[in-house]
Amino acid sequence: MALRAKHVQPAKVAAIEEAKKVLGEYKDFIFIDYRGMSVEQISKLRHSLGEKNSQLKVIKNNFARIAFTEMKVDAVADYLTGPTAIAMVKEDANEVAKIMFDFIKEAPTLSVKGAWVESELYDAAKIEAFSKLPGKKQLIAMIMSAINGPARKLAGTLQAYVEKLEKEGGAPAASAPAPEAAPASEAAPAAN
Repeated sequence: MALRAKHVQPAKVAAIEEAKKVLGEYKDFIFIDYRGMSVEQISKLRHSLGEKNSQLKVIKNNFARIAFTEMKVDAVADYLTGPTAIAMVKEDANEVAKIMFDFIKEAPTLSVKGAWVESELYDAAKIEAFSKLPGKKQLIAMIMSAINGPARKLAGTLQAYVEKLEKEGGAPAASAPAPEAAPASEAAPAAN
C-alpha cells in the first residue's frame, strides 16, 4: 500500500485528483501489463478501444491506487503493480475484453491481469471467459430475432390465406357474414 507523507506535494495531489476525475467517468476497468508492446501496437489498441467508447490510459500505480481507494474500489490494488495500463469502459466490458484477448494474437507480450466489472473483481481467467459472452446489444438483437421469427411466419401464413381466398373468388371470411342455416323443421318437408 502507498504510504502517505506528512507534507504532500501539490503536484501529486493534483495528479491524484486528475486520476480520480478520469477514472470517475467510467464504470468498468480492465488492467493489462503492456511490457514489450511497441508504440505502434499500443496506438492501434487505443484506436480499437476508442471505437467501443473506451480508453486506454497509463496512470502511475500509486496515484491510481489512491484514486481507486477514494472511489471505494480498493480491491483492485493487487493489479496495480508493475507496468500497468487501464482500459476504462463505459458499457459492454465484455466486448472491450474481447478486443484485448484478440489483440494478444498480434502482441503476445500483452497480458490481461484482471478487471473490475459491475462492482465485481475478475481475475484473468474470469475476464477471459466473460469476453466470450455476447454483448448487451448482441443479446438484444438475438432476442428480437427470436421474437420476430414466429411473428413473421404467422403474418406470412395469414397473408397467404387471404390471397388464397381472393383467388378463389370469395371474400375473406372476416369481411363477409356467413349465411344463416335454416332450422331443421323448415329444411325437410314433412312426409305424409
